[in-house]
Amino acid sequence: MKKNLISNVTEKGLLIPKEWLIGIEKVELLKKNNIIIVTPVEENDPIFRLGTKPVTCGITDGSEKHDSYIYG
Repeated sequence: MKKNLISNVTEKGLLIPKEWLIGIEKVELLKKNNIIIVTPVEENDPIFRLGTKPVTCGITDGSEKHDSYIYG
């Protein structure tokens, strides 16, 4: 498999060869300082489950002061 590829950007975007994505269903795209990073995303990554089962504890400012509640 080739590691480097030069490809034209069209009005629809950029084509990434399918063989580079074998077994990958979802990716995260990040652009920073003209560098584009394509990272596979795991469906079972716990970061995607944050907030799905919130806990009720009577605190109304938890999002603003969460560090002080966690670390004291």
